[in-house]
Amino acid sequence: MFKTIKKIKKIIIFIATIFLILTIGIILLTTNYPIGYKSMIVEYSKEYDLDPYLVASIINVESKYDKDAISQKGARGLMQISPSTGKWASEVLGIDNYSEDILFDPETNIRIGTWYLDTLFKEFDYNLELVLAAYNAGSGNVSKWLKDEKYSNDRTSLSIIPFKETEDYLVRVNQNYKVYSTLYKKYIMNPSDKDSLYINLLHNIRKIIKEIIRNV
Repeated sequence: MFKTIKKIKKIIIFIATIFLILTIGIILLTTNYPIGYKSMIVEYSKEYDLDPYLVASIINVESKYDKDAISQKGARGLMQISPSTGKWASEVLGIDNYSEDILFDPETNIRIGTWYLDTLFKEFDYNLELVLAAYNAGSGNVSKWLKDEKYSNDRTSLSIIPFKETEDYLVRVNQNYKVYSTLYKKYIMNPSDKDSLYINLLHNIRKIIKEIIRNV
């Protein structure tokens, strides 16, 4: 009887340990690869014939799904739209009463970001590497690199990316894409979008952790 109870305890401890490991793993995974605003991602990805997992990956790399994110260069919102790109897009898309603050609005930001990605895809003949490089470094820089034999052997692709930040950016987006297209394969395509509370909670947890680390 005692041996049986001991075995049951071991089994319970084993199951609890596995559950704890899985829970921690899921928490870490969803913290590093959060998802939100998926109905908007799907809607505007469809409008511009984009891969929604790519858009989700870019948002994570650009802002970690923080709608209030702002870079040192002044890029704003989820997809880190620069004020100049925002103004250009507002004129093309007919967005009335444009101001830079509107870039913090998730739907407007995703709409402009997906439009801009579509514009880059058309400009660079649907070459994903060039599009991502242009999204990070600017289309003007990518066009210059393609004309330079140091960076391009055929004027249609890059053999070397001179900006380390841009090179790292491509790696990060591709890594994110592998996770989002696997982990959220069915979830992103679900039309409901009831995850804003989760995203807000996640950002609050991050802020608390940062504050604790800062004060340690």
